Amino acid sequence: MDLMLLAKAIALGIVEGLTEFLPISSTGHLILASSLLRFDHHAAQVLEITIQAGAMLAVVWHYRAPLAATAFGLTSDPARRRLALNLLVAFVPAAVLGLLFGSFIKGHLFNPTTVAIAFVLGGVVILLVERSQRRRPRGTSRRADIGTVDDLTPRDALRIGLVQCAALIPGTSRSGATIIGSMLLGLPRQVATEFSFYLGIPTLFAAAAYSTWQHRHALRLDDVPLFATGTMVAFVSALTCIRWLIRYVSTHDFSPFGWYRIAFGALILLSSAAGWMSWPGS
Repeated sequence: MDLMLLAKAIALGIVEGLTEFLPISSTGHLILASSLLRFDHHAAQVLEITIQAGAMLAVVWHYRAPLAATAFGLTSDPARRRLALNLLVAFVPAAVLGLLFGSFIKGHLFNPTTVAIAFVLGGVVILLVERSQRRRPRGTSRRADIGTVDDLTPRDALRIGLVQCAALIPGTSRSGATIIGSMLLGLPRQVATEFSFYLGIPTLFAAAAYSTWQHRHALRLDDVPLFATGTMVAFVSALTCIRWLIRYVSTHDFSPFGWYRIAFGALILLSSAAGWMSWPGS
């Protein structure tokens, strides 16, 4: 195994794990990291898929107890059935639109200008939402009936699922769309964050399975150590990030991420215009 390739896989795994569940877009950061590392290996696309699976497995591990309770309580516990139904309902819109328009999006929107605009607009939305949140008494939300993810209704889940569709645009951020969108719908910050984590499991799993099938021709047995390393690193870094974010949202808002997105979007535009980076679609 080429040690340089292994180092690049480790770097991309760290980037994926640290950005997948923050509202800052893992896709945009992976584009930048791949460009900086000049990662043009034949298995690059497959590696990006497998490290997403590693991030997804970090959520499964962190929430293994409630997920197991949900799986074993589907036939006996109405609250567990409702959570499973809500995840299915929230998952479907983005899955359908992704299947219908995935090729168009990759062919026309996967470029530095789109990513940069999505970064900046997403940052502005975060700042506006947090500004509106500060006008309310600390720790309160418009939906007093929602205390945990178990209180969500299928209607709530559908609305969150529709918001998640915005993440099909590169640079938007799946977690950012679902968390900030849920807050716009009146959900408490902690509930919005936790449901976003749960929703990431079927979403990332389906995306990984579909993309792996699409790029199955690039799979080679001698690349297994590369995939395994990147996936494990993504798992560890994502698990660290998840635990940190849960603590963070209990006492902080997302405004710093909004400012970061705006600055990062400006960097993308500047680097593209100046020719500093070789961006896909440039």
